[in-house]
Amino acid sequence: MTIEITNLPVTEITCSNCEACCCRLEVMLLTDTGVPKRYISTDDWGGEVMAQGHDGWCAALDRDTLMCSIYENRPWVCRIFEMASFECEEERKAHM
Repeated sequence: MTIEITNLPVTEITCSNCEACCCRLEVMLLTDTGVPKRYISTDDWGGEVMAQGHDGWCAALDRDTLMCSIYENRPWVCRIFEMASFECEEERKAHM
């Protein structure tokens, strides 16, 4: 009998349980992906970022489903921030 020990999380992160922790981060717009202008803000240094609501959540986040309302046009930074990646796990830990 072989017992395998891993450091994998017990609960798999999926769209239905993700909790959108990354949607509280500042997201710089580095490329043009077609983000609607109503979701774009300017930071203190003049750079374009995703707008955030008064509560700190991304303005494009659908609060009822905790899913991105502009998924097909989401910023490049959001595209590379993979669900269940190390960075995702760290953000989840920071907000729990």
